[in-house]
Amino acid sequence: MKRRQRKVVVRAPLSNLEHEVMDAVWKSGPCTAEAAHHAVSRRRDLKDATTRTILRRLEQKGYVQHDVVGRAYVYRAVEAPRSLAARAVRQIIDRLCHGSVDELMSGIVEAEVLSAAELDALESSVKARAKAARRTKKDA
Repeated sequence: MKRRQRKVVVRAPLSNLEHEVMDAVWKSGPCTAEAAHHAVSRRRDLKDATTRTILRRLEQKGYVQHDVVGRAYVYRAVEAPRSLAARAVRQIIDRLCHGSVDELMSGIVEAEVLSAAELDALESSVKARAKAARRTKKDA
């Protein structure tokens, strides 16, 4: 089944370091550059100025926004990682699968990307979602 193509907002991809900084922002919620630096520097030798530069880049790319609290910038993620992942998948579907979710899922199954347990969990999730959608449609 083909879907009508929608315009998906595409952001520049994240580098590994940008992803680590985003992960710090996602996990801590709104945070200062200092707090993000503290979280990232546990795993990697990083200067505070580098973290600030990465946060500015993330803001330019549209991943974070900041508020000024006193003299500090407090950064917050524009969207949750799950939402970002969903949009990335939508982009893959539109670009590589001609808008067809069925084509993507068939490819995932044929390439054995998911384990049997993951396929079972996905099947259960889809069935539950479909059942809820039918109830909602029936009640409307």
